[in-house]
Amino acid sequence: MWRGGRPVKVISGLVAGSHCHYVIAMVLQAWRSKPPLKWIPLVGRPGKRPVVNVLRLEGPIMTASRIRRGLSLAGLEALLDRAFSSGRPAAVALVINSPGGSPVQSALIAARIRTLADEKNLPVVAFTEDVAASGGYWLACAADEIYANPSSIIGSIGVIHAGFGLHGFLENHGIERRLHTAGPRKAMLDPFVPESDEDVKRLSALLKELHVTFRNHVRERRGDRLKSSARTLFSGEFWTGDRALALGLVDGIGDCRSIMRERFGDKVRFRSIARRQPLGGLLARGNVTTEGLADDLVGAVEKRFLWQRYGL
Repeated sequence: MWRGGRPVKVISGLVAGSHCHYVIAMVLQAWRSKPPLKWIPLVGRPGKRPVVNVLRLEGPIMTASRIRRGLSLAGLEALLDRAFSSGRPAAVALVINSPGGSPVQSALIAARIRTLADEKNLPVVAFTEDVAASGGYWLACAADEIYANPSSIIGSIGVIHAGFGLHGFLENHGIERRLHTAGPRKAMLDPFVPESDEDVKRLSALLKELHVTFRNHVRERRGDRLKSSARTLFSGEFWTGDRALALGLVDGIGDCRSIMRERFGDKVRFRSIARRQPLGGLLARGNVTTEGLADDLVGAVEKRFLWQRYGL
């Protein structure tokens, strides 16, 4: 009951009448009638800034050793899980800069991206930088849309096998090669013996099978957006971003920040999903064996070859 604008009832066990009790009563009265908007929790409020998780896929696609790093499912698994779950993202952006590499790791990574995208019901957009070729384009096709820089290198939808023939070197230096196998095909394509027509035929059949898998993946992901013949698209040739757009290999020209702002507004937030390198991992790099160095030297040559094919 109110008299003269002042409370005379007991509020929360205290006798009202003082100025302090009057203020408390007014606050309680206001809260019962209409709670202030500013007291509504911020979580889930309309107009909350959307978040785009950004994951960089950079480098050749290969299993990693002690020193060299490559893109592989084992190395990316935790990052992919974070990209699709951290902070309730509105979308996942893949920034790709890869000349390709292992077809197996390319397929495994792309399959995991699609699985997570379907589970979380999130759109995935790929943005290519210097190059998204061969396995790098395989990864890009895992996205729902692909955007490129006008000068990006896109394509190289094919399969390649490279090696050396060193049997002449052994003969010239008086080195005897000793090799023992169980199984007639176990030493197929040994670089220290002359190449046989039968080995080449078997290798060609294997490469064709891998090529069919690659082509099917591109067709499944790009569908009617492809605008040229299979003879052109799947020849192993690569093009600039502008030309790739005309061929239907990408959906537009642009970078991650500008495209995502067009889609989600200027207030969109970008969260980088990066690898956390523990201190123990850095210290462990100092413990390198001769075998490890040889393995990494071969890997470095292989990586250099992959980049060199595209002038990078």
